[in-house]
Amino acid sequence: MGERFSGSVLNDDGEAGEIVRSLGEIGLNAFSPYLMNRVMARYNANLAEELKHLGMSTAKVRTLAVLSVTSSATINELSVFAVIEQSTMSRTLDSLEEQGYIRRQSRNEDMRVRDVSITEEGRIAFDAAWPTMYGFLLQMFDGIDEDEHRAFVTTLQKMLRNVRVNDI
Repeated sequence: MGERFSGSVLNDDGEAGEIVRSLGEIGLNAFSPYLMNRVMARYNANLAEELKHLGMSTAKVRTLAVLSVTSSATINELSVFAVIEQSTMSRTLDSLEEQGYIRRQSRNEDMRVRDVSITEEGRIAFDAAWPTMYGFLLQMFDGIDEDEHRAFVTTLQKMLRNVRVNDI
């Protein structure tokens, strides 16, 4: 494991583990999990509203997004990468399959494992939704320069590594 955060926002004296700051001391506006949840809740709400006219949900479009950049994935992998509970993912895949947007195929070496891949119709559906997703991404980063964006993404990748337990 890497070095612990030692900034003054979370630790008064820079010594990790000695002081547990209260949420009141940190403040909601400096509590990063709260801010990340607010940002993503707003992004998802905006996205859901715009996707309605395409007959898509955020779960469907996130699933198609993952499948648009990989040849195939299992339901477990899709659940992790699309950040969707496995039960919701199963229902989402049923619906996407009914729409002809995905196909499921058993693996030759293990018939219990099913690989999911995007169809040409699914790619077309995702391509129709992508400008909306991209537009909200640009809106989210309005006024943020390239260096800030790059540093932010690097920080998020480090944070993701820190919190992974049984993820892929």
